[in-house]
Amino acid sequence: MRTRRARWTGGLVLSLMGSGVLATLSVLAAGPAAAQAGGPAAPPAEPVTTRSLSVPPASAPSVSAPSVSAPSGTAPAGAPQLSSAHSTTVTVPSPGSQTRAVVELFTSQGCSSCPEADRVLAELKKDPTLVAVSLPVTYWDYLGWKDTLADPRHTARQTAYSHARGDRAVYTPQVVVNGAAHVLGSDRAAIERAVARGRGKGAGLPVPVRLSVSDGKVSVSADGARPAVASGSPAAAAAAAATSGEVWLLGVTSAVEVAVGRGENSGRTIVYSNVVRRWLKLGDWSGATRTWTVPVADIKGDRIDAVAVLIQGGTAKTPGVIHGAAFQRLH
Repeated sequence: MRTRRARWTGGLVLSLMGSGVLATLSVLAAGPAAAQAGGPAAPPAEPVTTRSLSVPPASAPSVSAPSVSAPSGTAPAGAPQLSSAHSTTVTVPSPGSQTRAVVELFTSQGCSSCPEADRVLAELKKDPTLVAVSLPVTYWDYLGWKDTLADPRHTARQTAYSHARGDRAVYTPQVVVNGAAHVLGSDRAAIERAVARGRGKGAGLPVPVRLSVSDGKVSVSADGARPAVASGSPAAAAAAAATSGEVWLLGVTSAVEVAVGRGENSGRTIVYSNVVRRWLKLGDWSGATRTWTVPVADIKGDRIDAVAVLIQGGTAKTPGVIHGAAFQRLH
């Protein structure tokens, strides 16, 4: 198994491969990294790979944090019109109401170790207690194939997660569970362990979320009530912390088949599952019961056939732990 990592510091690139313990490091010619549309700058040449049995080395990759193009505060002119708080739309609980974890896979068509992780995510998305999504990143585009699904916002999100954790681990395939722990995206057992550590088998996220689609509208309802839990327990601590953050609606394409023409996956046809194509901020989260209603037309496009909602601590630029989530097909 091979895991790709990147380091952008004066043109230095580090790329890890799955087994063996000896590492070979190549320092590329130094040069200023030109920022690209919300993602890290591409190094000037193909990185030399290394082999390691370990996860990120002590000197973890240092990546400059790209800006996130995401609405905040007052909606700009032309932004979707949202109704909240007093909406009379009746929401019907979806399987996401019992969500125990959100699994975000950072992947790339230019990464030869990613297809196995993509297959793992395709299996995980069948679990109705998980919200499992793919977030294709941009930073391997220089290897000879430009990822047709990559979004600079995904690259920015992965980088922001690494800064929040303080480990600066940016690699593919990487899975982030509930906005906190990160594990190798192709290691299903490690993903399941991270999910179990986060909330426990069968336990839901601290904020119940209901998501429904009817009459051309997407309705989201978040319950501010807290479950009765023992004081001092992990569940009580999570509930107490889940009182601030942001609410995001994601436009998702359930399956995208891509024939890769060049690069490390040249000649392969890969199916990507639950690919996030759009991000729409519904509002800020304060811990109180809230309802939002959005026209389906405001989230559709790019073959979007499903939606997910995330209630997450922090902000788009400094994402924190995910407090609640749900997933619903549009049809």
